[in-house]
Amino acid sequence: MIAAVRLEKFKGQQGIVRLQECVQMSKEVYFIGVDVGSGSVRAALVDDRGHVLNACVKEIQTWKPKVDYYEQSSKDIWECCVFVIKTVVANINPAHIKGIGFDATCSLVALDKHGKPMSVSTNNNEQNIIMWMDHRAQAEADIINKTNHDILKYVGGKVSLEMEMPKLLWLKKHLPNKWDDFGYFFDLPDFLTWTATGSTSRSLCSLVCKWNYECSIDGKKCWNLSFLRDIGLEDLGADNFKKIGNKVLMPGEFCGGLTTEVANTLGLKPGTPVATSIIDAHAGGLGMIGTHGEGIDKEMSSRLGLICGTSTCHMAVNKKPVLVQGVWGPYYSAMVPSMWLNEAGQSASGMLLDHIISSHPAGAELLKAMSSGDARNHLRGLLTKMARMEGYNDVSYLTRDVHVWPDFHGNRSPLADPSMRGMICGLSINNSEANLALLYLATLQALSYGTRHIIEALVLAGYQPFKSLLVCGGITKDPLFVQIQADAVGLPILRPHEKDSVLVGSAILGACASQYFNNVQEAIENMGGKADVIPPNMSTKAYHDKKYRVFLRMFQDQLKYKTIMNSNL
Repeated sequence: MIAAVRLEKFKGQQGIVRLQECVQMSKEVYFIGVDVGSGSVRAALVDDRGHVLNACVKEIQTWKPKVDYYEQSSKDIWECCVFVIKTVVANINPAHIKGIGFDATCSLVALDKHGKPMSVSTNNNEQNIIMWMDHRAQAEADIINKTNHDILKYVGGKVSLEMEMPKLLWLKKHLPNKWDDFGYFFDLPDFLTWTATGSTSRSLCSLVCKWNYECSIDGKKCWNLSFLRDIGLEDLGADNFKKIGNKVLMPGEFCGGLTTEVANTLGLKPGTPVATSIIDAHAGGLGMIGTHGEGIDKEMSSRLGLICGTSTCHMAVNKKPVLVQGVWGPYYSAMVPSMWLNEAGQSASGMLLDHIISSHPAGAELLKAMSSGDARNHLRGLLTKMARMEGYNDVSYLTRDVHVWPDFHGNRSPLADPSMRGMICGLSINNSEANLALLYLATLQALSYGTRHIIEALVLAGYQPFKSLLVCGGITKDPLFVQIQADAVGLPILRPHEKDSVLVGSAILGACASQYFNNVQEAIENMGGKADVIPPNMSTKAYHDKKYRVFLRMFQDQLKYKTIMNSNL
């Protein structure tokens, strides 16, 4: 079959549909990947070689009722899922859709005993999701960490306020009159599979990564009652853990078939296999880990995956468990079966770059005239001109006197300190576009030095030195971001030809649930695709080494400032 090339666009809430050119295929076998990110829902029609043939995106609503509160609606999100899935399968024979995979942000969904949305703060039951980026549960995270429970070693020594147990404890403490009325709590990826199939099973990925579910080095897999008791959530164990799940499956396992009602709504066949879900960043790692780059080692443990969106997740897998202070994991089979995953990251990356541009007077003016992507293109062009005028052969040298510590939304890894704040050194009374360009460049560099900081923590704890980085996500459309990542860490970067690695990862799960491939490893190998290799510019190594020394000194100075301000002097 050869599909025609066409491009359709729908403005605003109608979403955007993109049909790519389809190559000649011997058989019509398709999988659907569905990705729920922080700001939108996407779906893709993917073939058995990992090619995205048709994709659609639709924005979702977010409420910010207070500072550091971020809430969404499970009803709104599912309606968006229906829209994008129906769009990508339009004019496709339902019999050719062999499986569906879902991924989503690790956000907490609250439902009542009848499975209906239940508010997590206000009286509006539509607002029944506490997003991953919501920071309301700082005090509850501190309470949990003070227990020093042994299970915390699997989250780098500290539970993050981005995880679900602090959020659940917050609900119990701050909504005591509602607590007993909550019937079910889902991680958002598991909510999607439950809605599609009616199965209340949970994904091992979500539970071990975000719920402190025990999947230990000695092979134990269970909810840890002593931990729940220590943190005041032992009542979650009632009715065989009904509220939080008692059937746990591996990502990619058959979760159930589409219910008749959902299938009819989507225009698909009832019983179409649905895979056990995965977290969105993990889907990106799964979609990239098998990519082929010329001259690059294919060993999975030699690769560090960067999934770059609103935040950035750094995903590393190893055949043996490695405990890394300040880095989440090791999590068994949370991304690649039978391998241990360590998950690091930066709480704000794409969000930080957007903030740097929009908060600067010149940036605000640029955004009135052009899109965010065009504004970044404009700044890159300006940096090239500035470097040429200064006689530099690389734009990086322009920030010799401008330095950024990028934790405007706290540090996820390897410091695991949400109280860290951003810092900028080298400010001047200058509102020009050139000044904005320098701040933008220095922020790109700071994010790259954050990657280097994470790599050093992983290697110090026991990982073998990495040989390459894999990148996907919105920020990677910026070639300057990709090049600086390579230069800052001194490693080549693989950028997959297929730009939607997260959607490919979800589709890989759907392929596994359909049993089209024998296992996830085989699906990864067949659907991983090829990647461009971006080598580091080693001529800038000495410069980046100096900048990195300043980077480390900035966080040490911030800790000193906190000590001074907390003293009695």
